[in-house]
Amino acid sequence: MTTQYYTATSIDGFIADENNSLDWLFEADKGGDSPFDEFFAGVGAFAMGATTYEWVLSHEKALADPSAWLEPYGDTPAWIFTHRELPAVPGANLHFVRGEVGPVHAAMTEAAAGKNIWLVGGGDLAGQFADAGLLDEVILGVAPVILGGGAPVLPRRITSSRLSLTAVRPVGQFAYLTYAVSPPA
Repeated sequence: MTTQYYTATSIDGFIADENNSLDWLFEADKGGDSPFDEFFAGVGAFAMGATTYEWVLSHEKALADPSAWLEPYGDTPAWIFTHRELPAVPGANLHFVRGEVGPVHAAMTEAAAGKNIWLVGGGDLAGQFADAGLLDEVILGVAPVILGGGAPVLPRRITSSRLSLTAVRPVGQFAYLTYAVSPPA
């Protein structure tokens, strides 16, 4: 079981623009086959922050059309980190949580039943897992776009002593970079 932060990023290291939008990502020509389906087949549980969840609700209109959530994620359990009340997608296996990531990671590990845990985003949430020594791998799909500002990939200082490049894979105009992450010293 591996805890993975798998996300798309601009060349200059942003996962969302200054308006928390991902529209730039859908403009990028991926070409080739997306590695997402292969990646998600190994996922047994996933987590995301409230801003990411709200973007999915708004962009995918998942409250009005639950299939927008259920088709890509099925009944895979998801933990949504939030400090406020959020609506649940009907039929989705959602757990709304707050607080430290450690106890939630333990629950996710149990639910994943030997499969991987995916940290969807945002970057600060993935950073909390990294701070706690619970992030094993970062997979970045680097898109052919420069945003000039927005939400950073990981708003943390994680030096090269903790990161080891394990794979580089071109997919169309994207470059997928995979790094193993060591726990903090």
